[in-house]
Amino acid sequence: MSGAVLTDRRARLQASPLRHLDPLLVIPPLLITALGLVMIYSTKRTQLEQLGEDPYQFVKRQAVAAVLGVVAMIAMIAIDYHKLRELAIWGYGVTTLMLVAVLGIGADVKGAQARFDIGSIQIQPAELVKLFLVLVLAGYVAMHREGLDTGHLLVALVIAGLPMGLIMLEPDLGTDLVLMAITFTILAVGGVKARHLIVLALAGASVAVVAVNVGVLEQYQIDRLTSFAVEGSDPRGSGYNQDQSEIAVGAGGLTGQGLFEGTQTQSAYVPEQHTDFIFTAVGEELGFVGGATLLGLFGLVVWRTWRAAVLADDRFGMLCCVGVLAMFVFQVFENVGMAIGIMPITGIPLPFMSYGGSSIVVSFACIGLVANVHMRRFS
Repeated sequence: MSGAVLTDRRARLQASPLRHLDPLLVIPPLLITALGLVMIYSTKRTQLEQLGEDPYQFVKRQAVAAVLGVVAMIAMIAIDYHKLRELAIWGYGVTTLMLVAVLGIGADVKGAQARFDIGSIQIQPAELVKLFLVLVLAGYVAMHREGLDTGHLLVALVIAGLPMGLIMLEPDLGTDLVLMAITFTILAVGGVKARHLIVLALAGASVAVVAVNVGVLEQYQIDRLTSFAVEGSDPRGSGYNQDQSEIAVGAGGLTGQGLFEGTQTQSAYVPEQHTDFIFTAVGEELGFVGGATLLGLFGLVVWRTWRAAVLADDRFGMLCCVGVLAMFVFQVFENVGMAIGIMPITGIPLPFMSYGGSSIVVSFACIGLVANVHMRRFS
């Protein structure tokens, strides 16, 4: 009897999409998250101890968010991604309403009104938009196998442009740049003509320039964006973040100064180090070896996401993976680039590493979406 039960369980497992779960896609984000918790502790512990507060408070919050992220990933894996295509429309609508609401009742933090503060819980609707834009835009483009003519392209741009316009009002140029990368990539792979893509690229650049020049962004935000291109730019003002970041990364050398031993990190010389500049802590305390290992883990995520796109059973699944791929590649390149001084400072988080609940939950949900597509390629 027990043998029959065991055989039945094996048969169900063989029939389940879970047998096709890609461990090389799922495990690296968990390892990156674990490293992120260590680095968040390293960047905040000295400051918190000096204030007489719990040095683990940020780690605890991020750990809770990471658990919620894993739950979100499991939920995304459990629901057939074809059904997610329909549910995403509701999610897109709700997050758009949240973007409207945050402009009215959201917390004003450093000139940006981008999040809801509910006690110790912070919700950033712009992060949620990333997931739902991938699903909705991929679903719309997948409907038009013959290619997107001008009318269909305009509809796709409205789908992407509505939340992007609201996010710009916060203002949050960094998140909008991520959404632009997602939109451009899905449209390019989805069959938009080359001349239309060139026009879109020029239009996107024009929008960014206009945003800088008409007062949408605060002056300090503009200064941070441009400081990377000007050698020695205001080292005590707009260029301070950039200079301290480069010093921290350069001080790490090959193997780093040692965990919890980084001079810049432990002295809190790098502003926003637990969020936007988390990579500097890795570079200083773990050195080139630590930074390269971290980038290698991200490389695994990118490779397996690309592989899932190539092997996808349908056009919708392929475009979902491509959208997630664009999101991760752009965020990692921009975040690491601004830490080492080759990209402007835009406030884009490093996936799974930077402190921030909304970001890590969405990042894990996106991994779940890709895993979902990969698992169900034989269904």
